[in-house]
Amino acid sequence: MEKTDDLSFAPDFAAARAYFRTRPDYQPTPLVTLKGPCGCDVLAKDETNRLGLGAFKALGAPYAVARILDQRWHAKTGANLTPEATQTPDAQAFIAAQTFVCASAGNHGIGVASGARAAGAQARIHLADTVPESFADRLRAIGAHVVRSGAIYEDCVAAATKDADDAGDILLADGTWPGYTTYPKWVMEGYCVIPEELREAFEASGQWPTHVYLQAGVGGLAAAMAHMIRLNWAEQPELIVVEPDVAACLQASHLAGKASRGEGPESIMGRLDCKEPSIVAWATLERCGVRYATLTEAEGVEAAEQVMALGIPTTPSGAAGFGALIQEDAKRWQDKTFQPLVVISERPA
Repeated sequence: MEKTDDLSFAPDFAAARAYFRTRPDYQPTPLVTLKGPCGCDVLAKDETNRLGLGAFKALGAPYAVARILDQRWHAKTGANLTPEATQTPDAQAFIAAQTFVCASAGNHGIGVASGARAAGAQARIHLADTVPESFADRLRAIGAHVVRSGAIYEDCVAAATKDADDAGDILLADGTWPGYTTYPKWVMEGYCVIPEELREAFEASGQWPTHVYLQAGVGGLAAAMAHMIRLNWAEQPELIVVEPDVAACLQASHLAGKASRGEGPESIMGRLDCKEPSIVAWATLERCGVRYATLTEAEGVEAAEQVMALGIPTTPSGAAGFGALIQEDAKRWQDKTFQPLVVISERPA
C-alpha cells in the first residue's frame, strides 16, 4: 500500500476526460430542470444512468483501476499499458494476477468491481452488515468476491485495509487517511468529469447556477466538484456541502479545525453514512469556501420522494442535495436571481 500524507488535490482532469472519451459507452449525463418550492426551477445533474452503473461512482474507481494498472505495468516493463498492450498475453496475465480490495457502502464497490472486470483483474469487496443483500448480489453479478466484515462501514474499512496488506493486494478506497492518499485522489480525479461536463453546458447556455448543493459521505465527490468549480467556472456560485445530521464528519472537521468524527446512529442515507472524513476531501473543501448543511432522516426520505415524483428514481442519499435545497428559507425562493444546482447521484438498487 502506498504511503503518503500529501493533502493537496491537483487533479489531471483532462486525462480523466480523455480516458472516458475513449470508451464507447461514455456520454455526458443529462442536465435537467426540476420544479422546486414555489414552482422555481432547479437544475439537476442526473447521474442515475452513468455508464450503466447507476451512480456517479462509475467515474471514480474504474478510472483509478486503469491508472493503477498502468502505473504497475510501467514499473514492471518501462512501457505504458496502452489498449494495444492489453491485448498481449504478457499484459493479460499480469492484469489477471491483480486483485483490487475495498470497503464499500454500495456504489464504490460496484465501481471497483466493474473497473476490475473490464480490465481483466479481480475484485474483493468488504461490506458491512447494514448494506442490503441486493448490493452484494450486484457485486457478485459483476464477478466480485463479497466479504461481510462487521456491523458498520468503519469496520469494513479496517478489514479491507488489513486484507489488502496481508494478501499483498491493491487497496482502492474512496476515502483518505494518514498514510493513504494517492489512489483515492485518482478516484476523485475521475469525478472531475462531472463539473467539466457542467462547465461546458453552462458556457454554451450562458446561464450559470448561483448555488450548488453537494451531498457528501467521506467527501470525495463534493471536494472534486468544489475544486473544479473554484478552478475554472466563469461565474462562482455558493457551495453547500450536505451531510446526514447523524454522520456530519466534514462539518465536524470544519468546526474543529482538524479531521474529526461525525457521531450518530446508522443513517437511512446509507451511501452518506460515513463517520470519518477523507482527509484530502476535508482539506480541499476547507480552501474552497463552502458552507455546510445537514439533513434529518425524515428530510432525506422527503427529498427522495419529491425527486421521484418529479420523474427521477433515486434514494435519500441521491437526493440529499435537493433535500438541503428545499429546507432553505422561503426568502431564498423569492429571489429572482436564485438558480440552484443539485446532483442526483444514484438510482435505487
